[in-house]
Amino acid sequence: MLLVENVQKSFRLPDGEPLPILNVPRFEVAAGEQLALVGGSGSGKTTLLHIIAGISRPDAGRVQINGTDITQLNEVGRDMFRANNIGYVFQTFNLLAGFSALENVLLGMSFCGRKPDEARAKHLLERVGLGKRFDHKPAMLSVGEQQRTAVARALVNRPKVMLADEPTASIDSRHQQQVLDLVRDTCREESVALVVVTHAPEVSAQFTRVERLEEINKVASS
Repeated sequence: MLLVENVQKSFRLPDGEPLPILNVPRFEVAAGEQLALVGGSGSGKTTLLHIIAGISRPDAGRVQINGTDITQLNEVGRDMFRANNIGYVFQTFNLLAGFSALENVLLGMSFCGRKPDEARAKHLLERVGLGKRFDHKPAMLSVGEQQRTAVARALVNRPKVMLADEPTASIDSRHQQQVLDLVRDTCREESVALVVVTHAPEVSAQFTRVERLEEINKVASS
């Protein structure tokens, strides 16, 4: 389902010198497979997720999702592909302030031209404990509630690949397991390839496959 091959990425320092961030010979995740991706700060975890999602382009290599090499698509093509095939839970949530929790979740469907499925959106919000918060805008929600809204939004389009960047980091302990279970159960039920970036040992310990980025990224291991 997901294949990252010979992907390299560098950023430019103020003096113009390249700063290598990623050199990943091969990384793959099968349909329905779930894994935790761990690694030290600055090892390139978020950069790798951005490249898999088509938010950033690699300097070299390919990223194949369900048979499509997204590195060959232009920016508009990558945006459309992401809307239809990739769910992403960002660390910063990226909710729209003027929209309610329900509208934020439904908005994800409008990006790919699908008819809004309000029943699914409400079902996902209910599963993360926000059944009484449909009409609340982000400013009326706690940080944890905003994160749970973002999780529901990422799942609403039935993605083929789900990327979650520290999905439980901003959630109180009472709801952390609830949110993680929602993500994992939904991905399992719908055969979604799941990659969860986490620093929390109690989260990574729940996955049978745990990858350290230092072991797959030749830059971090050098």
